Amino acid sequence: MSVVVTKSSPVLVCPSSEPAGSGNGNGSHINLSSVDKCYASLPVTSLLVFDQPISDPVETIKRALAQALLHYRPMAGRIADDRRITCTGEGVSFVGASASCALPELVPTSTVPIDDLALQYPAPMCRRGDPLLLMQVTEFSCGGFTVAVTWNHAVADGKGMAQFLQAIGELAQGMPAPSVLPVRSPEKAGPLPVVPAPTVAMQRVILRFATRGKAALDVTVPWSLIRRVKADCGGCTVFEAVAAVLWRCRTRAVISDPEAAAPLSFPCNLRGLMGTQDGYYGNCIAVQLVHATAGSVANDDIRDLVNRIRRAKETVLSNGNDGGEGSSRPTPTVDHIKNLLYNILAGFLKRGTCPSLYNVLSVGSWRNLGFDAADFGHGTPSRVVCHMERVAGPCCIACPPCKGKDGVDVMSLCVRPEHVDAFLAELASM
Repeated sequence: MSVVVTKSSPVLVCPSSEPAGSGNGNGSHINLSSVDKCYASLPVTSLLVFDQPISDPVETIKRALAQALLHYRPMAGRIADDRRITCTGEGVSFVGASASCALPELVPTSTVPIDDLALQYPAPMCRRGDPLLLMQVTEFSCGGFTVAVTWNHAVADGKGMAQFLQAIGELAQGMPAPSVLPVRSPEKAGPLPVVPAPTVAMQRVILRFATRGKAALDVTVPWSLIRRVKADCGGCTVFEAVAAVLWRCRTRAVISDPEAAAPLSFPCNLRGLMGTQDGYYGNCIAVQLVHATAGSVANDDIRDLVNRIRRAKETVLSNGNDGGEGSSRPTPTVDHIKNLLYNILAGFLKRGTCPSLYNVLSVGSWRNLGFDAADFGHGTPSRVVCHMERVAGPCCIACPPCKGKDGVDVMSLCVRPEHVDAFLAELASM
């Protein structure tokens, strides 16, 4: 069956009016934190699937978006330079679309056609004059709809974008203002992680080498396997179990040398740990690195892998330095990440590529960020999909619960095409 998605021409949605005394009017600036600078120009897409209809979803969400931008003015601005966002009020790019089919025909529980349902930036990375946010709302013949946002990671991390989408949903349902007061200025956010300037520069260089060389997979880690891992470990989180399974399966499929390094990295949301101001939607994350050889990852008991991940989570602040900006709490250490980036950068400069980067698996989780709490009028999404066009290294993202899936939905860009079969076979054998 031929399915057609008809898209309107993009329009710029601007804040619907100027809030009195906001201090965020046109021309004001928001400084980028050191963590914001690490991810500046990196595009990320989130697709929310709603199987319950609302009245005229395209216009309803478009109006609510304009209202939300009153409270989130930096979203409607532009990157001014490497240090700040200017609140120009130029707006975000918006497209309304309709699909000539029912929702289950185009958005099954397997691969989602992101190109049909989401806007993407014209270049591989976000450029200085680009909108900081692109949104597409697609209505299906059954009344279901999807909401896709693609944004420049400099303006918000995943937690921050989920907060913004929840605010749009509240305004779409008639609330006079979002329930969470947004904060974007790092100077008003309280304590934030601090990344040294050389590490920021190295991270930016690595992102320029982001490629499309990994196979895009939608895999499921079954609940039966997760329960078994949790039982073996005497209890652990879903993330710890899923990360350990993915780490083991990918290492067995990809790395043949047992002495080769096979580290795992994962981002941590630091808002609660550092006491950051409620409502802050800029980047407030640190990346933890778990060191291991391929042989130990492939052959050690699964509980050992879980324990390594757990210890890394528990020590995210323990090796920092006192006197982080705005607080006496320690700030996360970046020495191990800095050393990793130095090695990767040296490989790029010497050979143009760095084979060792393929050994580093990054596993993130969107399960507790709040994307699955967005409600535009008739309930929360039945599925949330994460998508990244390009990644600097192998990565997997555990998505929020998906209706109809007996397990944790994982969007994977972690193996090259020649390793897909081996990776899937390892998952099936667990």
